[in-house]
Amino acid sequence: MAGKMKVYSEATVRENYRRLTKLLIEKGLTITTMESATSGQIASLITDTEGASAIIKGAYITYSNEGKIQHGVPAEIIEKYSVYSKETATAMAEACAASYKADIGIGITGTMGNVDPDNKEASVPGVVYFAICLRGVTKAYCKRLAPQTSRLMYKLAVAEELYDELIKLI
Repeated sequence: MAGKMKVYSEATVRENYRRLTKLLIEKGLTITTMESATSGQIASLITDTEGASAIIKGAYITYSNEGKIQHGVPAEIIEKYSVYSKETATAMAEACAASYKADIGIGITGTMGNVDPDNKEASVPGVVYFAICLRGVTKAYCKRLAPQTSRLMYKLAVAEELYDELIKLI
């Protein structure tokens, strides 16, 4: 990737999610997540703001393929496209939105700082996939992140990338 890599700030991410939660409350839009790579960070950021119980229906942390399948991701999608794909992120977003009957479903998968030993061919450090299902219409994204200083900063980087796309849709 040419040019300057984006730098992420924890304070900025947290402030953006505070604004997002207030906007969702104002618009009466419910949200849920199925998170793998971020392991619940998005749901946590949403619920850091008072009143979030009005809009977050629940969330799944599905670190394993079995967890994704158990919560509605077709095994065939993972087998055909790999766990690290827009197709899997899409299935995750749609499955959690349907399960919780939420207006917005978020699905996130990808590889943070190291290669997944169980999925070496599909695992590319810093490449994450997420999908946003808004009232039945799903958009999927692939983002390449610069190396981060910690697991938390990888999660916050994904959170910021997701926020940037979600805010455009709502």
